[in-house]
Amino acid sequence: MPDALRYAAIMLAAGIGIPVLAALNAQLGARIASPAVAAVVLFCVALSGAVIVMLFTVGPAPLARLPGQPWYLFLAGLLVAFYVISITFIAPKFGVGNAVFFVLLGQMIAAAAIDQFGLFGALVRPITLMRGAGIGFMCLGLFLIQKA
Repeated sequence: MPDALRYAAIMLAAGIGIPVLAALNAQLGARIASPAVAAVVLFCVALSGAVIVMLFTVGPAPLARLPGQPWYLFLAGLLVAFYVISITFIAPKFGVGNAVFFVLLGQMIAAAAIDQFGLFGALVRPITLMRGAGIGFMCLGLFLIQKA
């Protein structure tokens, strides 16, 4: 299987996982009456899974390089915590579909800006007329899905 196809399949699976994660964790948060505790449980399970993958792939040696990294790279952890806590709290009140719609819209906007300017060391992929139209149609598609 070519790399691009394998990468696309993995990212498709990750995309499928986002609304499933939202629905499962929202349900857990509602059942235990605490979105924050549900988020803590999710992160404990996620940490366990990540540690297992680390141990079976590269081992713990790369952990020694963490102290030399720029502080702002660790903000990703706060962003994922914000996502999980907000989706866990809001999805039961707003609907998983509505919540994920706005998450996807935000992802489209942020991804376009990151690509356009090469933010955070990303490859620069300028927004051409064709890419801009594609992004616009994707956003329109997200909107239409919610209206149907």
